[in-house]
Amino acid sequence: MAHMRYLIYAEIAEREGYKNIARLFRAIAYAEYVHARNHSRRLSGLDADFKVVAGSAFGPGDTKKNLGQAIRGEIFEVEEMYPAYIKIAELQGDRQALQSFKWALEAEKIHSELYKKALEYLEKGQDMPIDGYIWVCPVCGHTYIGSEPPEKCPICGSPGEKYVKF
Repeated sequence: MAHMRYLIYAEIAEREGYKNIARLFRAIAYAEYVHARNHSRRLSGLDADFKVVAGSAFGPGDTKKNLGQAIRGEIFEVEEMYPAYIKIAELQGDRQALQSFKWALEAEKIHSELYKKALEYLEKGQDMPIDGYIWVCPVCGHTYIGSEPPEKCPICGSPGEKYVKF
């Protein structure tokens, strides 16, 4: 769900003239897709009647409102959702789920800080300056801003040349 919300938010930011904030939303949308793909891989062998509940704010607004919603969503994932998921995976001895949740948790911490930084600039009437590119690890969703990706992902250890550039 975050993936789709962030793509919608990117369109709004683009229309409002915040090109780099739009790019940030698109990059983090991809990172959220990576998390969903990793979680889905773990669940692919299950055959049960599970329901998905998206506990997020509803309805996009202007870019300021959208950044606020994104920040609250990321903080919820960092402080509540993933810590609970990690405890359950540990109790169940599910190493694959545990790895997926731990990777996502570390990436979400970065996402919330990036969104906070973007909001600081927006509140001054400015687009977020981005020197270089936004890079996203396709294995864990680690997100990094710079002219080149990191040599190695600090979360999962994936080689930097695998990063996706935004």
